[in-house]
Amino acid sequence: MKEVSTFRLYLLRATYLMMVVGLGLAIWPGIVRHPVDIPLMKSVVRALLGTVGLLAVIGLRYPLQMLPLLLFELAWKTIWLLAFALPLWNAGRMDPVTMESVKECLLGIVIFPLVIPWGYVFAHYVRKPGDRWR
Repeated sequence: MKEVSTFRLYLLRATYLMMVVGLGLAIWPGIVRHPVDIPLMKSVVRALLGTVGLLAVIGLRYPLQMLPLLLFELAWKTIWLLAFALPLWNAGRMDPVTMESVKECLLGIVIFPLVIPWGYVFAHYVRKPGDRWR
C-alpha cells in the first residue's frame, strides 16, 4: 500500500478543522449555556456532537489515526438521511429546520468520501488482521 500523500493529509486536517470550527460555533454555545429543563435527547445530541468536535481537534495532529471519526460522521449522516429525512421528504413533510439539517448532512456526505484515503482505510481496517482475542 502506497503512503498517504502530504496533500491528502492536509485535506484531512482541513476537514477536521472545518468540524472543529463548525461544531464549536454551532454546538458548544448550547453546551456551555443551556436551560436546566433541556429535553433529554437534545442534551444527548449536543453532548455527542460536542465530543465529535473535541475529537476532531486530535485529528488536526493525527489525521490518519482519527479516520474512524470521519467514518462515524459519514455513517450517521447517511443513516439519518436515508432512514429519517428521505421518508419525510417523500411524504412532503420536510420543514425548514429539517431541510437545513439535510443540507448540512449532504455536505458531509459529499466532502468525507472525497478526503478519506480509501486505500489506507481498506488496508488498515479491512485487510489488516485484527487484534488478538487472548
